[in-house]
Amino acid sequence: MTDQAEKRQEHSVSRWRLILGEAAQEKLEGLTGEEALQLTEEEAIMDAALAAIYDDTDGSSPGNSSGRGAGGSGASGRGAGGGRGAVNLSRWLGDVRSLFSEDVVSIIQNDAIERRGWKQLLFEPELLATVKPDIQMVGTLMALKGKIPEKTKETARLLVQAVVEDLMARMKEDMRRAVTGALNKRQHTPLPSLSGLDWKRTIQRNLKHYDRERSILVPEKFYYFDRARRNKEWTVILDIDQSGSMAESVIWASVTGAVFASMPALDTRVVVFDTEVVDLTEQCANDPVDMLFGIQLGGGTDINKSVAYCEPFIEDPKKTLFILVTDLYEGGNQSALVRRMREMWESGVRTLCLLALSDRGRPFYDERLAKQLSRDGTPCFACTPGMLPELVAGALQGRDMSELAKKLSSEKG
Repeated sequence: MTDQAEKRQEHSVSRWRLILGEAAQEKLEGLTGEEALQLTEEEAIMDAALAAIYDDTDGSSPGNSSGRGAGGSGASGRGAGGGRGAVNLSRWLGDVRSLFSEDVVSIIQNDAIERRGWKQLLFEPELLATVKPDIQMVGTLMALKGKIPEKTKETARLLVQAVVEDLMARMKEDMRRAVTGALNKRQHTPLPSLSGLDWKRTIQRNLKHYDRERSILVPEKFYYFDRARRNKEWTVILDIDQSGSMAESVIWASVTGAVFASMPALDTRVVVFDTEVVDLTEQCANDPVDMLFGIQLGGGTDINKSVAYCEPFIEDPKKTLFILVTDLYEGGNQSALVRRMREMWESGVRTLCLLALSDRGRPFYDERLAKQLSRDGTPCFACTPGMLPELVAGALQGRDMSELAKKLSSEKG
């Protein structure tokens, strides 16, 4: 075997050692033909960081689904264990962030909380400040918000704000473009309405007609704002299930509500529910971070109650888009829910049920209820944030939403 081939084999074995953990050390040594499998200094640090989360060295780990070994101490002994005294969290975070890519860091951080119960990562400002903000971390903060110490709340808010700003940046322009195109409004119109007169544009465009002798401007043409800028063209109602299983969808839906609220052409209502209903429309328009901290993840589900709450906001059914974000596990009156949704659709409301709004895979949901609502005119499907602008545009344009959802799903794989 050439030196180059030997190096490739050693590298491959080392990678498997990092994946499988110290429990696989002895078997892997047999593959190299050496008495001891030696990790490099960087690999040893990486191994210790992984062992702290994935190696069951004290019986506290809920399993080894990650593929790491279930025994031994060695390198992992320096970091393993569920208690805070078993590992220096600040040092551990530094190691993780320096050795792994951003996507992997997010996974490891969340596993540290879920597998080891290291929720104290979120309770100390200096530690929370070093955590990479991501949507899963925001979900955890929302679930724990009542337990976060006062000294950490501002740091937690900044973390949530960073994620919200990132999500809004990803969605805002596409959504604005989609809604503007769907409403099919020209930027200006010659309708003679003083209240809609665009003074600034009219003056700028007519400066060449300024009469110097009389010191007056004689406009040749007047410019007016379009109706979308002066009036609320559509009512959009977001009715969001805040049960614990919907955490990521809740965050995306809340950000979507904030984007809708920023559009003058849309009259936006944002409602969240479990067994009770909370109207977050005002917080959504003013500060989406406040809105997220106003959401209480967990609890039961009464979808029918929330839909009943939203019905009075429908003033012009044919100019209303109702988006229900839920996995449809109804704990309330299911037959009444089916009737309300059918009647809403029959009145002309554009209705959608998003079983999930996230980048994750196929969601768990009540398939029987989803099929019933779909038969009654409300298409039910999971949606990625990237699909949503086109779906909203299609709804405003009166397109067949079931067909559009199938088309988008096939295009995006």
